[in-house]
Amino acid sequence: MERKKLIECRGNKSRSDVASDLGVTPQMLGAIERGDRNPSLTLAKKISDYYKLAIEDIFFNQKGNESFLNRNEKEEVV
Repeated sequence: MERKKLIECRGNKSRSDVASDLGVTPQMLGAIERGDRNPSLTLAKKISDYYKLAIEDIFFNQKGNESFLNRNEKEEVV
């Protein structure tokens, strides 16, 4: 699953509602959904639990061998 699919996973819930449930700002959630920011492992786990998806399905490519979590290029957020 690509990160943009996180937007689809929200369904009819607003970004603000989901962000509040996760304990982050709507702006931070939007940045994560766009791939502009990387969540910490703790936040990635919260997101995967929230959507009932595996972390790998959200943050790794289809082949499962390349991570979207490239720490050298993107800033990690908590």
